[in-house]
Amino acid sequence: MVTMQPIGYVRSPFADTQAVPKGLGAKHEAEGVLEIGAEFEPGLQDIEGFSHLFVIWAFDRSEGCDLVGAPPTDNRPHGVFATRSPRRPNPIGLTVVELLRREGPRLHVRGIDMLDGTPILDIKPYLSSVPPERLRRGWLAEAEARKGQSGS
Repeated sequence: MVTMQPIGYVRSPFADTQAVPKGLGAKHEAEGVLEIGAEFEPGLQDIEGFSHLFVIWAFDRSEGCDLVGAPPTDNRPHGVFATRSPRRPNPIGLTVVELLRREGPRLHVRGIDMLDGTPILDIKPYLSSVPPERLRRGWLAEAEARKGQSGS
């Protein structure tokens, strides 16, 4: 059994999942704060030098698991591991946010897609050596193309 303790909590403008932008073309530009526990503040040393961060968090209000389902971005079913569904075998979320500034144990960020009070499990600097032209968007690109063809 793997057990984890939150290192902090998200302060977000989103009180319920319906408020979080979803679907094709959804923009995640909301600002919020990652409130890190005082005992973990030393771990934030030098984080200000990074423009973006991975935030690993828990879908603490999600129940159950669906291995296949149709996401809001497509009407075709996909495996849970090919989606960002909260209904996962291990309810872990991953979000890339832009670090705006640090105030002690509080990280002000842009790109929040978590609910207010979401437990934060870890933070890591966002680093990628994959050039943009080599990234593939899988079924999302196909769904976007279908959406564009239908004109809706």
